[in-house]
Amino acid sequence: MNVNCIIEKLENVQNKKIVVLGDYCLDKYIYSNPAEDDISVETGMKAWQIYDKKCAAGVAGTITNNLRALGAQVTCVGIVGDDGEGYELIKELKRIGAETEYVIVTDEIVTATYLKTMRLQANGQFKEDVRFDFRNRSITSETLFDKLVENLEKAVEGADGVIVSDQYYERNSGVVGDYVRDKVNELAKKYDIPFLVDSRAFASEFQNMFVKCNNYELMKYCGAKGDPENRQDVLAGGFEMKEKMNRPVFITCNKDGIIIFDEEISTVPAYPVEGEIDVTGAGDASNAGIIIGLSLGLKPQQAAMIACAVSSITIQQLGTTGTATIPQVIERLEAIAEMMK
Repeated sequence: MNVNCIIEKLENVQNKKIVVLGDYCLDKYIYSNPAEDDISVETGMKAWQIYDKKCAAGVAGTITNNLRALGAQVTCVGIVGDDGEGYELIKELKRIGAETEYVIVTDEIVTATYLKTMRLQANGQFKEDVRFDFRNRSITSETLFDKLVENLEKAVEGADGVIVSDQYYERNSGVVGDYVRDKVNELAKKYDIPFLVDSRAFASEFQNMFVKCNNYELMKYCGAKGDPENRQDVLAGGFEMKEKMNRPVFITCNKDGIIIFDEEISTVPAYPVEGEIDVTGAGDASNAGIIIGLSLGLKPQQAAMIACAVSSITIQQLGTTGTATIPQVIERLEAIAEMMK
């Protein structure tokens, strides 16, 4: 495939405004050296001595990070807790230049946080050890959902694209509850701009928009039947979803790339990456690539090429939620195009 058209379009990324609606979480890394572990005087148990920390916006924040790294304007719509983690999360979003006016801060919830313990290894590298997840198990209130929809309607005005990041499996426990989903479906029908949804458990309940999920989610939550590792089963399930949604569908298949169900079924291969990788956030990096491509007016297959380029770059960045720049993406696009000949 000739990538010159994609590269030319990417020159206009900075003019595109993308709304990112969804579950914003804080990725918090804390660093320790086993050689410096101490013993607690009070309990007699081992006490890790933390000497550094690093924070980054995760999930919908990872999408935002990647969109900003590519140069797009981003308006965030979500909910965070009125707590220290919420403060750090919004601080990180502002640091990268995202608009946070429509992020609700409330004491009704705690800020979803993934606390990742990074331990120094003998080779001088850090490796993630045990992880602690902070998140809400309760149902989000109708008041918060109402305010969220109000903010979304304001944010969509003048936008070039909208992406919905629906992280959680429990119904109505996150940002994109049933009421919000219905309103998103209405807005997607009303506005002539691309809407893309990545929902772990409820993708089949969205309408009037592009859908992205992985092969496991397709089988477990979207009604498809078969083995997620069997290509024929994935093809059958993806085609069924595309017919139901009546919009193109993107199915990510890890090292096997992205299958696009449009007027025809096509595949964009994953770029083969050597050495150690960290796939955390790879799906969200792909989301950023897809919505950028669609907002630039590219075809779904071309948008998937950007997604594969972005994700292949981010997974090479260990111990962090990686991002990709336009020059890096262009170089990788050219390599993927060669693979597709």
